[in-house]
Amino acid sequence: MDEEYDVIVLGTGLTECILSGLLSVEGKKVLHMDRNDYYGGDSASLNLTQLYRKFRPNQAPPAELGRDRDYAVDLIPKFIIASGELTRILVHTDVTRYLEFKQIAGSFVYRDGKISKVPSTEMEAVKSPLMGLFEKRRAKKFFEFLQGWKDDDPTTHQGIDLDKDSMKTVYEKFGLETGTQDFIGHAMALYLDDDYITKPARPTYDRIVLYTSSMARYGKSPYIYPLYGLGELPQSFARLSAIYGGTYMLDKPIDAIVTDADGKFVGVTSGGETVKAKQVIGDPSYFGAGSESEGGKMRVVEVGKVVRAICLLKHPIPGTDDSDSLQIIIPQNQVGRRNDIYIAMVSSTHNVCAKDIYVAIVSTIVETDKAELEIAPGLNLLGPIHEKFVSISPLYAPTTSGESDNIFITRSYDATSHFETVVEDVQDIWKRVMGSDLVLKKREVEVHE
Repeated sequence: MDEEYDVIVLGTGLTECILSGLLSVEGKKVLHMDRNDYYGGDSASLNLTQLYRKFRPNQAPPAELGRDRDYAVDLIPKFIIASGELTRILVHTDVTRYLEFKQIAGSFVYRDGKISKVPSTEMEAVKSPLMGLFEKRRAKKFFEFLQGWKDDDPTTHQGIDLDKDSMKTVYEKFGLETGTQDFIGHAMALYLDDDYITKPARPTYDRIVLYTSSMARYGKSPYIYPLYGLGELPQSFARLSAIYGGTYMLDKPIDAIVTDADGKFVGVTSGGETVKAKQVIGDPSYFGAGSESEGGKMRVVEVGKVVRAICLLKHPIPGTDDSDSLQIIIPQNQVGRRNDIYIAMVSSTHNVCAKDIYVAIVSTIVETDKAELEIAPGLNLLGPIHEKFVSISPLYAPTTSGESDNIFITRSYDATSHFETVVEDVQDIWKRVMGSDLVLKKREVEVHE
């Protein structure tokens, strides 16, 4: 290990793999290490044996669940927004050539004890059971306003300034009921809580437009999902890195992060050998995740916890038109919480489990000391649960930006149902590591004559 690298990346989660792929394309000499013998870190997809080893180490998977290799169960439930930032990165880097995607069949919202499809067009809004007749007219006007908005044409603004007026002001202008605000803010703009209402309306406008344009792209829902599970994503970016000269080492325990007298990063020690690099990027688990590191320096802090329940079902979720895949959002107001509850479900259609098995993951941000009780409203919608694996994961964030010591730490995967915050972290770290914004170079699509 005498060579010196530009960047050492620790952990093969999606955030780390996107960064190592992009840095390798940029010409950086990258060494990527992981203590596990599989790709994906916290965002891996596990087969049945791995799943039971993680959650029930003393129990073998029951034979009735089918073949081990038929399973790729995601530890972190997230979907890809069809017109979102991750899709842009996938297309620009051509990583799409390693992956096949399938649409998620439905996007639903919980309201007044029932599950309903999230309306995404004026026509669907008019038919939706989520609103009464007069509210539908008001909602139609609201959606027409959003679709007609042009920054440079004040006649489309109806007296609203998206950069100054709060979303509350916009809702009030159109007279929308709180229940309607719930599904717009949570099931379309995909906010986890209600903090957005008092803030300027622009980000919410952008999020709703992203949702509706993603919906229009494929028709059934705004989400797509890779066949064989989300664990395919980090692996595909790792392949990109390898093509551009990146070096990978799995199953390498990291003994120490080496710094000089000034606290600046020097290298990483593994198996008694130290490999040097100018910078290091890694997930919080490699930097003491909550405990004090050498010299009493706290590199990461816990900022919350997420509870997730992976549930194996033998039937589709009741009340969802037998959808083979879906997202259900339970807005916090509907169940007296501060944060939404999410349900993400995929099935054998996505090559992630045996035939006639459905994998539903219920998750939320922990608010009390009884985390599993908090996801009960979600679990209750699933019908009979065949197997359930519950985890409570701390969310970690770095204490410093990394610019002073060349140690750049990624954030834990949050409770959002999509990858937009992961890409924000990638863009943020890229800017700190490279000193400039991440610009995706447009690659022309090859057209065969």
